[in-house]
Amino acid sequence: MTQSHVSGMETSAISVLKRAVELDNSGRFQESLVCYQEGIQLLMDVLKAAVKDDSKRGHYREKIKGYMDRAEQIKAHVNQLKEDGKYHEQIRIAEDATGYSYEALFKPYMSSLLTEVWVEDPYIRHTHQLYNFLRFCEMLLKASCKVKKIHLLTSQDEADSSQQSSALAELKQSLSAQGLTLDLQYSSTIHDREIRFDNGWIIKIGRGLDYFKRHKGRFSVGYCDYDLRQCHETNVDIFHTKHTKTL
Repeated sequence: MTQSHVSGMETSAISVLKRAVELDNSGRFQESLVCYQEGIQLLMDVLKAAVKDDSKRGHYREKIKGYMDRAEQIKAHVNQLKEDGKYHEQIRIAEDATGYSYEALFKPYMSSLLTEVWVEDPYIRHTHQLYNFLRFCEMLLKASCKVKKIHLLTSQDEADSSQQSSALAELKQSLSAQGLTLDLQYSSTIHDREIRFDNGWIIKIGRGLDYFKRHKGRFSVGYCDYDLRQCHETNVDIFHTKHTKTL
């Protein structure tokens, strides 16, 4: 492994661990735990790959131990809150903020135990909203967990239900080919928005999945990569329950 490669890993580790500390200090413990784990692994890779100086090795070992101790404290704290049914975390997405793709937002809560997802969102109707739901499904397909079923409860588009119906029917068929079942139901009274995972996590987004702003042009930054797409202001509330929802 080249020195430049090792330096790159070290830079990445510092960046990830800096983010972990920021999330930790702001009370976003589950997200910080994921970053601590990623950063610690990167530091361990640096230690194994290239550090020959004993003083440097000792420095890295000390840093790794400190971060591991803090990660264990957070893990115990989060587990206790989950056990007591008191876990609540809030993320405020500011107007025009970036960095909130579905992968970035949901990854900390998608453990290997996740197999089933419930989406309640009254606004999976218009073209861009249907594409949002498609991106959400694609994110689940790419994740390391093995989601087998997605339940969608939404409202019917009274102005043009044919486009909504045909789009969701096509998506259902496409997901089926990937081994994933889409259970679709409509409600004329649904208002609240929430996403539930069968590993106990509940994510409530004020704007549902529709928190991205319209792109500024087909060849503008953020058109393809949603980590670079600007967002509308909204709040995300995360809870955990030992009792999962069934429909």
